[in-house]
Amino acid sequence: MIGRDYFVRQATVLLNLAKTIKDPTVSAALIAKAADLKLQVDEIGERDLTPLAPDVEPLARKARVL
Repeated sequence: MIGRDYFVRQATVLLNLAKTIKDPTVSAALIAKAADLKLQVDEIGERDLTPLAPDVEPLARKARVL
């Protein structure tokens, strides 16, 4: 699974590259892609990424026991 740090590094690279590009269209496209990566970072932060033990199923897949 790709982690938060990966997306942050990629967005940083895109923003730094956008600063050096002279063509405003290309620069804007790079900034837009960095914004998309930022949204993915925010989504990762919202999910519970706590790893489960190998013998534990996620709650959504567990059968209800009454």
